[in-house]
Amino acid sequence: MKNDTTCCPVLELRQYTLHPGKRDDLIDLFEREFVESQEDVGMRIIGTFRDLNNPDRFVWLRGFTDMVSRAAQLAAFYGGPVWKAHREAANVTMIDSDNVLLLRPATAQSGFDLAGRTRAAVGKTTSTRGLIIATIYQPKGDEQEFADSFMQNVVPELRAAGVPVLSAFVSEHQANTFPALPVREDAKVFVWFTRALDRGDFEQKSGSEFLPELRARLHTDPEVLFLEPTSRSLLGG
Repeated sequence: MKNDTTCCPVLELRQYTLHPGKRDDLIDLFEREFVESQEDVGMRIIGTFRDLNNPDRFVWLRGFTDMVSRAAQLAAFYGGPVWKAHREAANVTMIDSDNVLLLRPATAQSGFDLAGRTRAAVGKTTSTRGLIIATIYQPKGDEQEFADSFMQNVVPELRAAGVPVLSAFVSEHQANTFPALPVREDAKVFVWFTRALDRGDFEQKSGSEFLPELRARLHTDPEVLFLEPTSRSLLGG
């Protein structure tokens, strides 16, 4: 990956728990009103997804160039006319929106490579093929040391097995610059992303040879998110 095409130095991995049956309502609203309006103030909406493990969970990725601009851009959006006009319709779908990991790339080149990617037009329904899989580790020790070991020892095995490593991130420990939106400030995680045709394709190719060694270094088993891109998701399967 090249530095000039990767996104982003600051990343939010946002998992929303919704009221039963409300996920498609939120996705329709989000894709119509909240993509361009956020990007117009400088943020990057990288991906929007249905969580296949939970029919009432919406997952999305939002990127920033740094923590200072993050504060200004979030203030501009959430204080702006689009959010004010539609926030009640959005909030009524949600039970919880505070499950947010604030992340930074694990290496200088491990952000998302979005070069050449385009987004479907508003209102255009596109068929999605494949999944994005996010694996979240909670290491017992320093998450950067864990990430370095993973990138050096595990990534070559994954790539040899046909599992692309799209990006890798660790926790960003700078103070939350927009406290009106909570993040999991006590989190110490390493997260990597891949794509696969389906769950079985990922599980077959990723294998389990390295998992016992990894699990010995974790507080708990990895959290694996199987994510189906929505019609306007920039990041697809």
